[in-house]
Amino acid sequence: MATVNVTDASFQSDVLDADKPVLVDFWADWCGPCKMIAPALEEISDELADKVTIAKMDIMENPDVPGQMGVQSIPYLVVFKDGKPVAQQKGAAPKNALKAWLESVL
Repeated sequence: MATVNVTDASFQSDVLDADKPVLVDFWADWCGPCKMIAPALEEISDELADKVTIAKMDIMENPDVPGQMGVQSIPYLVVFKDGKPVAQQKGAAPKNALKAWLESVL
């Protein structure tokens, strides 16, 4: 399953009301490290499709949710379970590190 795009309008239904954990990648088109981790997140999305949904939120197009969450630097990854943030990570990391972190919080 590929990553899904989430907007301010769809955040409630796509993330908070989801029936399984959701990793939200807060990113922007101008962010180099965001572009570096994007392929890894796509691969992880396929590998862990039965356990987690990986969503991407462009902070430039959707300022409300990142503003409410206090996102100050990107990439900023947040895992939501049962509608609540349970883990977060700032900055880019190699695929194996991202996957290990994600599996540790699932």
